[in-house]
Order: sequence, then structure tokens, then C-alpha cells
Amino acid sequence: MPVRPRGVLAALAVPALVATALTASPPAQAAAEQYVALGDSYSSGVGTRSYLDDGTSCKRSPAAYPSLIAAQNGWSLDLRACSGATIPDVEGQLAALTASTTKVTVSVGGNDAGFADVLTECAQPGWMSDCDEAVDGAQAFISGTLPGRLAGLYSDIGAGAPSADVVVVGYPRVFMGEDCNAATFFSPEEEARLNATADQLNGVLASAASNAGFAFANPTNAFIGHAVCDDPEWINGLSNPIDESYHPNTAGHSSGYAPLVGSLLGGARTAPTAADAATARADADEQVDKQREWRAFDRTIEPTTFRLVAPAAR
Repeated sequence: MPVRPRGVLAALAVPALVATALTASPPAQAAAEQYVALGDSYSSGVGTRSYLDDGTSCKRSPAAYPSLIAAQNGWSLDLRACSGATIPDVEGQLAALTASTTKVTVSVGGNDAGFADVLTECAQPGWMSDCDEAVDGAQAFISGTLPGRLAGLYSDIGAGAPSADVVVVGYPRVFMGEDCNAATFFSPEEEARLNATADQLNGVLASAASNAGFAFANPTNAFIGHAVCDDPEWINGLSNPIDESYHPNTAGHSSGYAPLVGSLLGGARTAPTAADAATARADADEQVDKQREWRAFDRTIEPTTFRLVAPAAR
């Protein structure tokens, strides 16, 4: 067999390489991260005043931090969080988790501890309320009962999404020491106790998250200087409609929660842009479609909201 010169072999190989390159399949694009947002009203977006028309009272918002984080990072979102959700309700939300889920956030515990009822009690004039008793009850629940319930929930989240990055999301301090709303009567001492209860809850959440191998997003520092009655406030004070009260507003979600939680999930560390917010709003119909199969379950969750009790109604 004749031996061809090396240059001839190279020349013959070039057309073959070109043909292979032309016929080879293009590289597959990486699949989008699959993000499931679990939890209560602090994750669904109550307080932002803009909600999905999904046939439930969950008040899911395209302005909530999960929507913004997903839009900012190009992730596929399933926004399961629902206003009023307690730990048993979040257990029901876990049906959305799969082995393909790569990102999970969860905020829950405030409703279990009865925060809305505590705020309702403490907002009344001192002569007609017992704020200390209400706070004592919430703190006893947080220290005594909540840790075990969180441990069970977090174990189930890990089993439902074994490959996911999971971030447990905490609660900010609501007050800054003054009450600028004429219809509520929070004293400085009551506000201090309520803030201490939020800190206590965050401590329990952080410990349970650590035990489960999850990250914890503590929003306390991010919201300092932006509580109710601060300027600017990232948490609504007494509002109309009243169920918007004492929840993060759009600034609280975009500037407070989104950069904190997003960075812990492995996403952007900066606040979402106006373009990101527009992308989140454009995803509204898709979110409504995703929630349709869970509608019957979601309708069983009852919102727990702050109530304004007039002295005559006592």
C-alpha cells in the first residue's frame, strides 16, 4: 500500500472534519433552573397590591420576591406560596417539588404563632387589650412547639427536592419605636416586644434550617431604617384594604428580600431592575396556568389578616 505524504493526509482530513461539523447536532442549551417558592403571605406578595387572578385568595404577586428573582435570573418559577399558609398548608404545597427542582424557598411560622392576632390585640388602646399576654403566648409557641414542626417540614422538603438549593426565609422587624397611625395604639414598649418576637422566630428558623442543611435568609438588617413609619418604609403600616397592613410593599420585596434571597440561591446579588419587574409581570399568565391544578387545595387555606378593633366593638 503506497504511503501518502503527511501533507496529503492532512488535506484529505479537512473535508471530513468539515462534514462532521456540519452534520453534528448543535449543543443542547442548559435547562432553566426549576424554582419552587413555598410559604405564606410574606412570600406570596401580600402588601404589593398587585395579584394574580388565579381563582384563590392566595394573593400571589408578580411583584413578590420569588417572581422578581426568577425573572432576574431566567429561572422557571412555580409560585406556590399562599396568604394564610401554616406549616400543614405548606406540607400540601410540597406536591410541586420533584427530583428536577433545583431551587426552593420557604417562609412559614408567623401564622402558626398567630402573629396577625397578636398585632390585632396590641394595636388596641392599652385599657382594652392585653398585648403582653398575646405576645407571651406567641413566644411560648415559638420556643416550645414550632421547632419540632419545622424539623418535620424541612425533612419533607429535602425528600421532595433532594438536589435543590433550599433557603429558609425569615421575617423583618415590623416597627421602629413609634406609631404614626392615628387608628392604632402600639406603645414603644409593645413595639419592642413585637420586634423581639420576630427576632426569636428568626432564631428558631435559623436553627432548624441549619439542622436540615438549608441556608437561612435573615432580613433584619436589610429592613433597618425601613420599618413601619420609617421614611421610606418597606413595610406597610395600617392600610386600605386592611389586609395589606404589616406586610412588605413592593420596595420591601425588590430592595429588601430579592437581593438577599437571590444571592443565597446562587443568583444575582443586586436588586432587580425595572426590566426584571416587567418580565415578572409578563409571566403572570403562565403562573396562573401552573397554579390551576392546585386550585382546589389552595381554596382550603384561609387568609389570616390583621383586624382593626374599634373600642365600641369590645
